[in-house]
Amino acid sequence: MGTHVDIDPAILYFGTPVVLLSTLNEDGTTNLMPMSSVFWLGRTAVLGIGGSSQTARNLRERPEIVLNLPSVDLVTQVDRLALTTGNAAMSVAKAERGYVHVADKYAHAGLTAYGSDTVLPTSVAECPVHIEGTVSALHELGESKLLAVEVAVTAVRVMPDVRLEGHPNRIDPDRWRPLVMSFQQFYGLGERVHPSRLASIDEELYR
Repeated sequence: MGTHVDIDPAILYFGTPVVLLSTLNEDGTTNLMPMSSVFWLGRTAVLGIGGSSQTARNLRERPEIVLNLPSVDLVTQVDRLALTTGNAAMSVAKAERGYVHVADKYAHAGLTAYGSDTVLPTSVAECPVHIEGTVSALHELGESKLLAVEVAVTAVRVMPDVRLEGHPNRIDPDRWRPLVMSFQQFYGLGERVHPSRLASIDEELYR
């Protein structure tokens, strides 16, 4: 009995966290790029970005980065960065989609630069989570002009109100409200739907 139908979607963004990537421009300023193709494996973050973006150019030449994780209350600022590029010589494809060149992404979005601890690009002060890292590998994905970027995490900083009470190195998932993108639309998390058996494992065992 068939209960599914075949489709051919142009994108497969079923729902992932929004991240503002901080990378260092050639002139020493920081570029911000919003994206939502990210996942973590241990202490490695894996990013999917356009190979012709300013972020890709920066990472090839200066392989340091900050993954700034915005909460749902920053959605307006994040959305201001949509359809912007730090590359003055943008591609024809981006121009056709309505992108504009913005040199100062912080000012454009109404965000504040904050000094990082282990890397040169600045962090976004308003984001509750900063994950600093260095690029350990860049993988070109066939003919798609996309890059998969492996980032070795060097530091994690969070606002105190998202930490789990009594555990200085853990995040409280009931207090952390990440901004999520699903098929180009913004969403937040709802309440916890069910206890998790996986949560019976002490997080420290993953070190």
